[in-house]
Amino acid sequence: MFIKTHRSYRLVAAICDSELIGKKFEEGNKMLDVRESFYKGEEIQDETKAIEKLIDLAKEDATFNIIGRKSVQCALRAGIIAESGVSSVQGIPFALGLL
Repeated sequence: MFIKTHRSYRLVAAICDSELIGKKFEEGNKMLDVRESFYKGEEIQDETKAIEKLIDLAKEDATFNIIGRKSVQCALRAGIIAESGVSSVQGIPFALGLL
């Protein structure tokens, strides 16, 4: 999975499954546009390291933009999102986390 951070008025963490980069998913009035420029950052393949990184970002008061099964699972395990906050578009789970 890729994790990329953006600095704005607060830290924004973009997390997505590697295989979703560059793809677009649409369903009804919902759309996921997994742009490389926004999501492709540090690639982390070890789930434990990804969870640790998400927990560290949460400590920095980051907001989270998460797309993909593996990424959403890691965010759930890290405690930064709740199952009730997960939606999907064309079967691709996504969540937004504002701590």
